[in-house]
Amino acid sequence: MMNETSVALVTGGSRGIGRAVVESLLEEGWSVHFCSFSPASVESALDQLVESSPGRIFGHTVDIRSQEAVDSLIDQVIAASGRLDCLVNNAGLGRFGPVDSLTGDAWREVIETNLNGAYYCLHAAARHMIERGSGWIVNIASLAAANPFAGGAAYNASKFGMLGMSEAAMLDLRHHGVRVTAILPGSVDTEFRPPTRRKETGWMLSADDVARTVLDCLRYPDRALPSRIELRPSRPPRS
Repeated sequence: MMNETSVALVTGGSRGIGRAVVESLLEEGWSVHFCSFSPASVESALDQLVESSPGRIFGHTVDIRSQEAVDSLIDQVIAASGRLDCLVNNAGLGRFGPVDSLTGDAWREVIETNLNGAYYCLHAAARHMIERGSGWIVNIASLAAANPFAGGAAYNASKFGMLGMSEAAMLDLRHHGVRVTAILPGSVDTEFRPPTRRKETGWMLSADDVARTVLDCLRYPDRALPSRIELRPSRPPRS
């Protein structure tokens, strides 16, 4: 784990998995920037977090589908905090339905957010980390990156792509001191779930389980690189 001056950026950090990651990093003494597409969501999260972490929590309203907006975000983080030690690429959405009825607009929205947006963030952060000779990029993918499901053509494609991007980036960046990890959670009990998932949620992973996995990665010594982590519910319903 890096020291108390370490700085992280968490995309999609106002709720769900991203929010859990933000809170966990703050508890560890990090300074944390987070972003969301929704101004109201950013404001609400800041109101709830700033009292316990004054001077260490910063919110940004950003559409990560814009490379220009992402480049500006990274510049803002560096200007405010002087460095960026960890990027958690978490922002994402899902549009589900049979491939024959899935609209082109829905397809593009998922790919542009889950894959293109993640690339823009990784690309901008990596350049800064290479200059510093250190850093960690954690990509929150999904078990859907390896296990397609009916009605998930766009979501599966985005996560398959994210995993491939992550593993290629790991090879590109490791000798610059920048480590890249993909975390592939199974079913997580958040607001974001495909409609085909069962209504019972007690068996699911929690957002805190994923956040703990992020922290576990950051605690690894410099010589170790967990490049791909599959995180599954221990006792899912029997088929």
